[in-house]
Amino acid sequence: MPVIGIDALDDPRLTDYVALTDVALRRRTEPERGLYIAESQTVLERALRAGHRPRSVLVAPRWLPHVEAVLAEAAPGLDVPVFVGEEPVLEALTGFHLHRGALAAMQRPELPDAAALLARARRVVVLDGLVDHTNVGAAFRSVAGIGADAVLVTQTCADPLYRRSVRVSMGTVLQVPWTRIDSLEAAAPVFREAGFETVAMALRDDAVDLDDYATDAPERVALVFGSEGPGLSARALAAADRVVRIPMHHGVDSLNVAASAAVAMWALRSRA
Repeated sequence: MPVIGIDALDDPRLTDYVALTDVALRRRTEPERGLYIAESQTVLERALRAGHRPRSVLVAPRWLPHVEAVLAEAAPGLDVPVFVGEEPVLEALTGFHLHRGALAAMQRPELPDAAALLARARRVVVLDGLVDHTNVGAAFRSVAGIGADAVLVTQTCADPLYRRSVRVSMGTVLQVPWTRIDSLEAAAPVFREAGFETVAMALRDDAVDLDDYATDAPERVALVFGSEGPGLSARALAAADRVVRIPMHHGVDSLNVAASAAVAMWALRSRA
């Protein structure tokens, strides 16, 4: 495991770490390069244990022994360059203060086929059109902790492997099986063939209350959650088999999507 001191910021080997705070740039370039950024020792360890391979690691000197220990334990024998630089140098390179121990440029794993993923699942969550990476990460953490078998995200949903999503999820996006689908309406036949009832979570007047639905829920359920502002589109609602709502009180119109996903998964937990 070569340890390499950073002498110049224009070193081409450091390209993966340039301008990490430029969301628009990273949203485009990271998938193109086939990489994602794992931030913190905890996330790096979970990525390694999930079988993901780092391209390189970036670390401040005081964190080097900890990172070397993580690499030695979780991926013994792995030959990957570890770049070491003083914190002001790393901040100039990445655009933010590196305070979580390490960054690693990881190879993106190949996403599984949706049908294969559903064949092994009973309770899944679909995220449709979420634009906030923090919400995506929080939703993954919530449903992973309560027991979702898989998460499916539509093409209009923010990247679960974007640095902020991975960090907020505490690495659970690396542990829960997930994949992308074009849209709920396009994937509806795949859900039906796998025996899933698709349940749109929406505050409509004709929606069934979650408690009532949970008392007689089918064996396989896909809970569908929409974007932060408008929620689910009319097409997504039309493609769903059922519409279910979480009753609100005190004039509150809705919950954050991560909270909604947690509540819905919890309601269905004993039937999973």
